[in-house]
Amino acid sequence: MKFNLHFGEHITKAKMSGQPIVALETTVVTHGMDYPHNIDTALAMEQAVRDAGACPASLGIVDGQPVIGMSETQLRDFAKSPRGSIAKCSRRDFPALMGMGKSGSLTVAGTMILAKAAAIDVFATGGIGGVHRGHPFDVSADLLELGKTPVTVVCAGAKSILDLPLTMEVLETQGVPVIGFGCKNLPAFYTRDSGIAVPHHVSDASDAANILNAWRKLSSENGMLFTVPVPENAALTNDEMEKIIEAAIAEADAKGVHGAAVTPFMLGKVVELSGGRSLKANIALLINNAKVAGEIAIAAQ
Repeated sequence: MKFNLHFGEHITKAKMSGQPIVALETTVVTHGMDYPHNIDTALAMEQAVRDAGACPASLGIVDGQPVIGMSETQLRDFAKSPRGSIAKCSRRDFPALMGMGKSGSLTVAGTMILAKAAAIDVFATGGIGGVHRGHPFDVSADLLELGKTPVTVVCAGAKSILDLPLTMEVLETQGVPVIGFGCKNLPAFYTRDSGIAVPHHVSDASDAANILNAWRKLSSENGMLFTVPVPENAALTNDEMEKIIEAAIAEADAKGVHGAAVTPFMLGKVVELSGGRSLKANIALLINNAKVAGEIAIAAQ
């Protein structure tokens, strides 16, 4: 895909000075959280990247224009928009949104596409999409994008509402390196340990940077994942999350929720059933992932 990109002033300065840039997605602003948690978290993620020494670039489509490095005003407009008024944008959605001059927040897949177009190869998010539980043919476009777009994604694994073993199988099939950052097992978003081993692991940003630079030298044509556990003081236990997720899935199935509506419905229901603890975990892991991504980007420069 070829884009006519609009770069924020801070991104232009970072590129001119050689400062590492970390891409950030925007579906958390429009679909992942309610106001004001959404804007507070988005700005905190940007600050975490800055504190690590890198430059944050929140990516989105504003009135049909792909923007690399949205302004705080633009982010606040996204955050305050009525739910559903701004579309989630994955690979399939770019032509329609741009052709009709509409705004869109970017999924993991959508962010990877724009980040590659902007020559940004490090991206921090919460959790990637995956294979949906009980619906093995419902596979997130995130996994397919990771198989063909060379962007390194720092995340807390795949969302625990998904089928994690099948998600790992698809990542293996797509040839995506999965590296545990400070962990030997795949994190499960709200919980720190899914019990599923990852092929490789590192203990710090320096070792992660060595892998990132080797990946760059290989001119890899697919993405790479660094999986970072949710901070311990915000994590939920596997047992309580499994009960919550099973209840949320049952309600989604009973109400006929499917397709793109599943993840936002599930995330909202999990917040409700966890008494808000899952929201605390979500915020903590997003900010932590942004910090780690910034540290890796700086170490790899």
